[in-house]
Amino acid sequence: MSEAVRVLLVDDEESYVETLRKRLMRRGLEVNMAHSGEQALEALQGFPADVVLLDVKMPGMDGMETLSRIKAAHPAVEVIMLTGHANVDVAIRGMEQGAFDYLMKPAEMDDLYYKIQDAHKKKQLADAK
Repeated sequence: MSEAVRVLLVDDEESYVETLRKRLMRRGLEVNMAHSGEQALEALQGFPADVVLLDVKMPGMDGMETLSRIKAAHPAVEVIMLTGHANVDVAIRGMEQGAFDYLMKPAEMDDLYYKIQDAHKKKQLADAK
């Protein structure tokens, strides 16, 4: 059996992150959490995530800044942006800066899970080169 996909959830809404973590772990993913961009960058030092689920709108370092720093330090990590309705243009800009894709919050669990799987497949292909 292949190793579990490692996912880092980054969102300042702690209850949302905790609920999402439990639901993704039930599906066999290995999940770590961060509540800010700064925490995400620290977490990636000790938790080599395959996929990062990154909220666009956070206090302090926002999602766009966090994305560019993640991609600079960990170019193989795939990032999925999570956004509310007003921030779709920001998520699209994120894709232009290297994000794998974006999803609207609150995302359907199946959509989120399959998007994570797709991002992981892309990372595996890149790692194999």
